Amino acid sequence: MSRKPTREIDVGKASLYAVIVNVSEIVVLIGFVLYVLFTNISETNLYAIEGLAILASLMACWGAFLDIREALITRRRLRIIEELEETNTQMDTLNHTLRAQRHDFLNHLQVVYSLMEMQEYGDATDYLDKVYGEIRSISSFLCTRSTAVNALLKVKAGACAERGIELQLNIKSALDGLPIPVWELCRVLANIVDNAMDALKEQPAPRIAITIAEDLRTYIFTIANNGEPIPEDMLELIFEAGVSSKGEGRGMGLSIVRQTLDVYSATITVNSDEGETAFCVTVPK
Repeated sequence: MSRKPTREIDVGKASLYAVIVNVSEIVVLIGFVLYVLFTNISETNLYAIEGLAILASLMACWGAFLDIREALITRRRLRIIEELEETNTQMDTLNHTLRAQRHDFLNHLQVVYSLMEMQEYGDATDYLDKVYGEIRSISSFLCTRSTAVNALLKVKAGACAERGIELQLNIKSALDGLPIPVWELCRVLANIVDNAMDALKEQPAPRIAITIAEDLRTYIFTIANNGEPIPEDMLELIFEAGVSSKGEGRGMGLSIVRQTLDVYSATITVNSDEGETAFCVTVPK
């Protein structure tokens, strides 16, 4: 499946067009007012007045169109900036964790060496078990070559731990050559994971499983949770803006996910039953 072409808009050129149209609109309106004030209106010049009025109206409409277009462009740029800032924050958090782990590594070696010298082998083994568990918990999020995705997984793992949710990771792809910008992918995954965490609020043994894989043609991302099943009549509606079973003012996350994926010819599907609700995102290579 081919990727839909996206048209990059030159913000500077669009702004220049908006200025030219608005200035021309002001000039035409001033000319129209002066013409009406200093000209005796008669049947002969009535057509000229009507023509100027129509021209002024058309230019006003075109100026309004450009202003709206400019506002939409600015809104999209701001949204991308916010997504990049969030991704950078997540990457900074992961980088700080790795630096702290590297800094503590020598200290851990010194402690183990001292315990071995004192022949406290049992204490040394227990200490190594704790250190190994800490290192392993961090390295489990470094399974792809996308630093942003690794950082996102680390952040969501922390959020799950705070809520008492068991997070299972099954990473089978390094995510080389992704056709979708990494901040867009992170927004998609973050929205789905957040949706899964919300669905587990009343679950006694909450669990989320994230699988990242690929085949010859696609990258596959599956986020599953063991919360209450989604009603069958809601399975397609949940991707529409404002539709949610969580009350008013909700239901935008999955709509944003589908809109984002549509740009890159990617798809999202959902299967839900009594045991599990699973969202599956496929991104063509």
